[in-house]
Amino acid sequence: MVVAGLLFLAFAYFAVGQASMKKNEAQTAADAAALAAAQEARDRWSWPGVFDLEQWDDLLNGRGAVSGACDAADWLAAENDAHLTGPRCYANDWPEVSYTVTVETNKSVGDSVITSTKTTKATATARAVIEPRCRIEEDTRPTPSPSADDDDGDTDESEEQKAYKAVCDDEDLDFDIDPKNLKLLPDLADLFSVHLADK
Repeated sequence: MVVAGLLFLAFAYFAVGQASMKKNEAQTAADAAALAAAQEARDRWSWPGVFDLEQWDDLLNGRGAVSGACDAADWLAAENDAHLTGPRCYANDWPEVSYTVTVETNKSVGDSVITSTKTTKATATARAVIEPRCRIEEDTRPTPSPSADDDDGDTDESEEQKAYKAVCDDEDLDFDIDPKNLKLLPDLADLFSVHLADK
């Protein structure tokens, strides 16, 4: 009786270990899928053709820049022997742009002394955040003053002549913005980082 009890406990601990390993597999698949969706969304973003301070400020702060990228999450989940389930995959742009996915493993925990493990699959959820690395500031460096002939108090024209710059957490990414020449802009995707949200 004692030996049988000890064997049962040993197999039960083994079943718990199997379940824990399968749960880790599910979390790995969820993390990979969430990151894939967020990276795909970020890589799809593009610069507007015309400079608008409010629109660009929103863009560089990640506001309203959500785009569908759940196919990438589907693919990465499958690569990790899992599939999207439940809420599946959804994007949110408040308080930050993020993608949340829920996955289920394709295989069950497996046979064990706990009969339910034969059909039980593991699920996990992960959220990946697209974090801005830059912000727009007005360039306060001195600029040539307009001539007296051009000074007619036209505020719209003076607004157009304003210069702006993007200030980033990495100084190497800083760049000037010339509203009249938008051809020499860095890759927009480089101005955002993607990482898993803290649990």
